[in-house]
Amino acid sequence: MNYPETPGYKVSGPSRESAQMMANQSYKLRGRCMAALTEVKEATADEIASTINESILSVRPRFSELVKMRAIVATGERRKNESGHNATVWRPA
Repeated sequence: MNYPETPGYKVSGPSRESAQMMANQSYKLRGRCMAALTEVKEATADEIASTINESILSVRPRFSELVKMRAIVATGERRKNESGHNATVWRPA
């Protein structure tokens, strides 16, 4: 496992299988997320998911990878997401 370059998992089983299935797509999706975030300057993961028309369940882990890669940083701002919870607003590093 080469996290964050490839999707991570904590235990074998469904989590590992999902990470392996996503491995080929994660690089491209991270790139799309980064391009969209660069264009809008700052956004939540949910906002970027909506912008690129992808599931938030696929986008949020890509944001975790981008944070680990130090490609994005938190702005200190928070906004309500679709579920009504406060979400971190991110910007390119």
